[in-house]
Amino acid sequence: MNGDIHNPQGEQLDYAFHAGSDNSKRLVLIGHGVTGDKDRPWAQALAEAIADAGNSALRFSFSGNGQSQGDFRDCTISKEVTDLSAVIDAAQQAGFEDIGYAGHSMGGAVGVLSAANDSRLSFLISLAGMVHTAKFAQVEFGDQIPDQGFMWDEKDCPLSAAFVNDLTQIDTLLPLSNEIKIPWLLIHGDQDDVVPIEESRQMFEQASNANTHNELIEIPESNHVFADAGLHPMISAVTQWVGAL
Repeated sequence: MNGDIHNPQGEQLDYAFHAGSDNSKRLVLIGHGVTGDKDRPWAQALAEAIADAGNSALRFSFSGNGQSQGDFRDCTISKEVTDLSAVIDAAQQAGFEDIGYAGHSMGGAVGVLSAANDSRLSFLISLAGMVHTAKFAQVEFGDQIPDQGFMWDEKDCPLSAAFVNDLTQIDTLLPLSNEIKIPWLLIHGDQDDVVPIEESRQMFEQASNANTHNELIEIPESNHVFADAGLHPMISAVTQWVGAL
């Protein structure tokens, strides 16, 4: 897969493609979380493992992040949904017929919103996916003034009013769990101090009533980004699950 990908605002999205077997028509798109980009260690390792298993993978940076064009201050879940839609467009144009999405943290919230409304996705993977967005904004950034403060004191990551307002307006994704009709894998580390594992448990419990193709995997001693000992179990869970589809 090659060629530029642009979102509806005309901003070019940076991506890296990992080819699977020659006859594979399945593609796993990989999206990152807040302040992340496509080159986070977990994203690179996951994409390589998916390709080694025979399916193709594409990891990308949302607009305003990494090497993608755009202003970080414009980053919101709602805008990133349109970024993902543009990536799906490009994947279909490249001939992929079975397209899934694996999103981490805020990228997981993007996945839920997209899967609930975009029939082009055929499976969904939530990696420590954010669920209660308004609560996240308050807990993590409640002591900062939007358009004046920063995310986790990172000077390259200004906290914008657009970001906070979008999180607050969305409020929670829990009601959308029943709208996910495609196979759905949720993975969460039990030592996550950014997005509590209880959020994935809540989503799974409510979604399992509507979809029997769901699975929740909890990884012991794993943090929010599946660092160190949490990386291999996460990758193994994803590749095995995708391979069984």
